[in-house]
Amino acid sequence: MLAQPWLAAAGVCCAIAAVMWGRAAARLRRAARRIEVEATTSTGSQDAADLARSAFEKNAQTFLLYLVIAVGLIVASLSRSVWFEVPLLAVSVPVVISLRFAPRFFDEARLFENRAMLERRAEEVLAQEDLAPKRWTERLAPEELPQIEGFELGRVYEPGTGFMAGDFYDVYQTSDTRLAVLIGDVAGHGVEPSITAFQVKYLLRNFLLQYRDPAQALEELNKVLSISGRPEDLVSVCVVVLDTEANTLRHASAGHPAAWLWQDSEMRALRSTGPLLTLDPFATYFSRELPLLQGDLLLLYTDGLAEARAGGQLFGEDRIAQIVRRDPGQDANTIGKILLEAARDFSSGRLIDDVAILAVRRV
Repeated sequence: MLAQPWLAAAGVCCAIAAVMWGRAAARLRRAARRIEVEATTSTGSQDAADLARSAFEKNAQTFLLYLVIAVGLIVASLSRSVWFEVPLLAVSVPVVISLRFAPRFFDEARLFENRAMLERRAEEVLAQEDLAPKRWTERLAPEELPQIEGFELGRVYEPGTGFMAGDFYDVYQTSDTRLAVLIGDVAGHGVEPSITAFQVKYLLRNFLLQYRDPAQALEELNKVLSISGRPEDLVSVCVVVLDTEANTLRHASAGHPAAWLWQDSEMRALRSTGPLLTLDPFATYFSRELPLLQGDLLLLYTDGLAEARAGGQLFGEDRIAQIVRRDPGQDANTIGKILLEAARDFSSGRLIDDVAILAVRRV
C-alpha cells in the first residue's frame, strides 16, 4: 500500500508533464536536425539551426526535470517521512502550470517545426530567384566561346546594377568559311528587356543562316520585332560576318556604338548603318564590306563601356580606340580585360550599366 497516495498522484501528474515536454522536445529535435543538415549548404539556415537546437535543449532539460521529480514523488509516496512532503509539495505549483499549459507548449513546438519548414522553402525560392538571372545571363552572354579555326576569340562581360541583363553577344559559324559575330543591347533593365534580348539573339541566328547579307538579316529582324515585340524595347545590334574564303568582312549595325577594326596599323570605326530596331518597321539597313587580312583585330562592345562616367564626362569611343592602339597585339581576352579595368578606373567605382566586350582576331 502507498503510504502517501497524494504524493503518488502528484508523481503521476509530473510523469504526464514529462511526457508532454518530451513530445515537444522530440518534435523540436527533428526540426533541429533537418535545419542543421540544410545549414551545411546554406549560410542563411545557420541562425535557424542554432535557435532550433536551443529550443530543443530547453525542452529536453524540462523533460528530464519533470521525469526526475515524478520518480522522486512516487518513491516518496512509499514512505511516511515528513522530510519528503514539504519540498515535493513545492514542486506541485509548476507541475500544475505545466499540465495547464502543456497543450500550448506542444502546439508551439509544432508551430516552430512548421515555421522552420516554411523558412526552408522560402530560402529555396530565394536561391532560385538569385540563380535564375545568372542562368539567363549565361544564355545571353556565355562565358565559353566556341573554338573557331583561324580565329582568336575573347570576351568580357560584367553585369551592371540592374536585376537582369539586356546585353547579349554571339559567335558562331554560318558555314565552313563564314563566321558571324554579333553584339547587342536592349534598352532598360529587368525581365522584359532580357526576354527581348534572348528573342533577338536567336532570331538573328535564324536570319543569318538564311541571308548572306547582315543588313538583310537586320531588316527581317526589325519587321518581326516591330510586329510582335514591345515598341518600348529599343534594340541596338552590330553584326559582322567574316568570310575566310573571300577574305572579306561585312558589317551592318542597327544604331549600335561604333565597332573598331585594327587593320594596316590603324583603327577603323565601323559605325551604324541604320536606326535602332523597332523605331521604324520599314527601316532600311545597308552593309559595308572591307578586306579581311591576317592579324586584323575586330572589337565590339555595348554602350555600358563607352558611357562609363566620371562626373559629366564619358569614357567614350575615342578612348577605347586609343587603348587598343597602344598594344593591339595582345591576346583577345586580355584586350577586353584592359578595357574593362580602364573604364572602372575612369568611373572610380562599379559600372552602372552592363558591359559586354567581344574581341576577334584573324590569325
